[in-house]
Amino acid sequence: MNASAASPGVSDTIDSDTIDLTETILALFGLEHRADPYPLCRSLREAGPLHRTPLGLYLLTRHSDCVTVLQNSAWSHADEAAQLHGDVEAHEAAAELPTSFLWMDPPDHTRLRRLVGKAFTPRLVAGLRPRIERLVDGLLDNALAAGEFDLIETIAYPLPLTVVCELVGVPAADHALVQQWSQWLGRGFDPDALLSPQERADRSTASRDFQAYFRELIDERKRQPADDLLSALAAVEDQGDVLTELELLTSCVTTLVAGHETTVNLVGNGILALLRNPDQIQVLRERPELVPAAVEELLRYDPPVHLTTRSATRPLTIGGRTFAEGEGVVVLINSANRDPAAFHDPDRLDVTRFHQRTPVPPHQLAFSLGIHYCLGAPLAQLEMEILLDRLLRRAGTLELLDDDPPYKPNIVVRGLAALQMAARA
Repeated sequence: MNASAASPGVSDTIDSDTIDLTETILALFGLEHRADPYPLCRSLREAGPLHRTPLGLYLLTRHSDCVTVLQNSAWSHADEAAQLHGDVEAHEAAAELPTSFLWMDPPDHTRLRRLVGKAFTPRLVAGLRPRIERLVDGLLDNALAAGEFDLIETIAYPLPLTVVCELVGVPAADHALVQQWSQWLGRGFDPDALLSPQERADRSTASRDFQAYFRELIDERKRQPADDLLSALAAVEDQGDVLTELELLTSCVTTLVAGHETTVNLVGNGILALLRNPDQIQVLRERPELVPAAVEELLRYDPPVHLTTRSATRPLTIGGRTFAEGEGVVVLINSANRDPAAFHDPDRLDVTRFHQRTPVPPHQLAFSLGIHYCLGAPLAQLEMEILLDRLLRRAGTLELLDDDPPYKPNIVVRGLAALQMAARA
């Protein structure tokens, strides 16, 4: 069964005047709909382009409107802490929610993104291919030898985590530690109203310990530089006029967390979608040149990030409403990526959708658009392309062993907690 058909009992329409932010997110990403939020997305789209919430935010449901907002830098991303984490004091937000340039506007966004972006240039990412191929082959050796395994534990986490840790400069002995902190932060970026006291405490612990950890590593790199991002950023800080210590630390945390948590979800969500659509696996076996297009389709079909926020920096009109300065919207990426006005038969997985089509399909929004387009997108896509290509070439049979795999509690960065499957040569 396709994921899009798994949530019974959802109303065909929703009265937008009765929706508040917390109730909507709980309905859309609550436990009963974690595995399949898409019927709810469809109901929201059909009810209208905008749905007002008591928090002053509007849910933005349709692809064309989401594209307009994401591409226009007059819609700011600097207010997400205040919008979703109102209990965090403003002066503590940068340290408690270490997102660095992700939640900034120019010129600070431009300055910090440019510095971190030096580790993600097309040339440097392409140069990682041999290392990623060796890593994928080693992980698949273990998986195929076992025959049955948890994809998330065996491949989805170790692949991107190892790559980004090596890129940043985190020793292999510390990978499990930073993985735990990353998971706590990933959950902690969900709206505070939906977090338990323990989850908020875990976020605070992860933020504090992550920054203390990187402070020690950076001091070490200043004494003994290496060929990694930590050394490069430490050298920049020494110049004295472009990075504060907090900017340096949060940039390291952001790069590490964003550099693997979303890729874990891409791998898990994507492989699950293929296992549930074996006809599409067969298409890829017969036409391996479709793998890059297939990755694009998997990102559209079940994106690793389901929502983001923006606020107007001046009067702006979207969805038939004019927003005053400071008013905000929640961009529902999952809804936009399944909008039939943008994508033909959007609830069907089609690995040929983005391959040499005329007219060219619209952008899928899994990695956002505009100045906040995901810096690590090319790396995540390369990792998934190599994994998918190698898996299809080496595994003669692929089988889903759990029809209802468990999901992590995360709402914004949504993905599987485990995926039991079989793969045999």
